[in-house]
Amino acid sequence: MSFFNRRHALALIAAASLSLAALETRAADPVKEIRIDWATYNPVSLILKDKGLLEEEFKADGITIRWVQSAGSNKALEFLNAGSLDFGSTAGAAALIGKVNGNPIKSVYVFSRPEWTALVTKSDDIKSVADLKGKRLSVGAAKSGTELNARAVLKAAGLEYKDLAKVEYLPFGESVELMKNRQLDATLQSAGLGVASIRDLATAIKIVVVPVPADVVAKVGDPAYQPTVIPANTYVGQTTDVPAVAIPNFLVSHTGVSNDLAYQMTKALYTNIDTLYASHNSIKVMKRENAIKGMPIPLHPGAERYYREVGLIK
Repeated sequence: MSFFNRRHALALIAAASLSLAALETRAADPVKEIRIDWATYNPVSLILKDKGLLEEEFKADGITIRWVQSAGSNKALEFLNAGSLDFGSTAGAAALIGKVNGNPIKSVYVFSRPEWTALVTKSDDIKSVADLKGKRLSVGAAKSGTELNARAVLKAAGLEYKDLAKVEYLPFGESVELMKNRQLDATLQSAGLGVASIRDLATAIKIVVVPVPADVVAKVGDPAYQPTVIPANTYVGQTTDVPAVAIPNFLVSHTGVSNDLAYQMTKALYTNIDTLYASHNSIKVMKRENAIKGMPIPLHPGAERYYREVGLIK
């Protein structure tokens, strides 16, 4: 909880209280539009948006879909709290902190388990997370899911931000540009396998994917952080499997979204699961039977209704 000072926490609680009435009012009105976020680091959202899958699912009900770009978990939670989003994606740690600090959010399902990736330009300089000491590192937007993950993994490797030469709080694309210009030594990004920003970097300069071994993952001390591997040839020049850490990415809603709408959204996502599988390899880990495992916050009652219907909840 050290990432949120007391003033920030009180501000979030106050904002949640003020916005809750507005959220509840919206839930009582006939739904004409669903507002859902998309992000470059979230392949599920990109495919849903590009293929118009949700537009097709809700067309018969006269409901339109409005896509809102999000720059990270913190922004998605801010939008949800303000009532300007109905559904948003967030890392598990960020969702838990948001809930504790008064954000009226409810979980819908697990979007994906993104890889944790450390990238460097000089293989002889950085061979482990500990080797980042004294280096220039981008950790994602401040208070985003990526940044919270960065703090956790660095701490597990015995490092803090003060041990680094420079810390940049930048979106993926900007981090990549600084890497290309030799203004950063490394960038850590939480995203789906084969994320476009890292593919772009790998085609421009030689990169090394730095391993995050299982013993470091274990030291995080949070079951949401699981050891995994980034398969060989995910990125240009990466010829072997690389140990990494996977962190669940959740689709969440808020208490102002009706049970019926949350049910429809949950069902629509799984109705289109085969199309999602065929569109991106990283989505194949998104199994319905795992949808409610490790939820950091309570399920939305509408989503719970769907999972009971299909037998995941007895």
